[in-house]
Amino acid sequence: MTAEKMAHTILIVEDNELNTEMLRRRLEKRGYNVVDERDGNQVTPLLEQFRPDMILMDLSLPGMDGWTLAATLKANPQTQPIPIIAVTAHAMPGDRERALQAGCDDYITKPIDFQLLTRTIEKYLNLSPAGERPGKP
Repeated sequence: MTAEKMAHTILIVEDNELNTEMLRRRLEKRGYNVVDERDGNQVTPLLEQFRPDMILMDLSLPGMDGWTLAATLKANPQTQPIPIIAVTAHAMPGDRERALQAGCDDYITKPIDFQLLTRTIEKYLNLSPAGERPGKP
């Protein structure tokens, strides 16, 4: 990443430390800044301090669950524009619709298909597959 490019920051909200570290390593390798939080109740106070470009969020969290947290963030004009991608083991019929209805912008099931996750991140951050903004050198 060159000095003139700004790295995007992704907030991972995941209570499983192994999942968090796997995502962190792979995302940082692609040039993203990564911040993580394990407790759903701590996300709103964290977002008062900084604004990530995207949130990757499990739906089963201690404290506030991901469905409630997504609805809370989308109801707040300050956090509403942040894309939220549910990254979850909830893969039963209706879970995707429930997550989208709660306010998640997209939904990916575990185990994570990292190529799908990468394409989804690029789509919501308006990036080309190489990580560049379209039309920028």
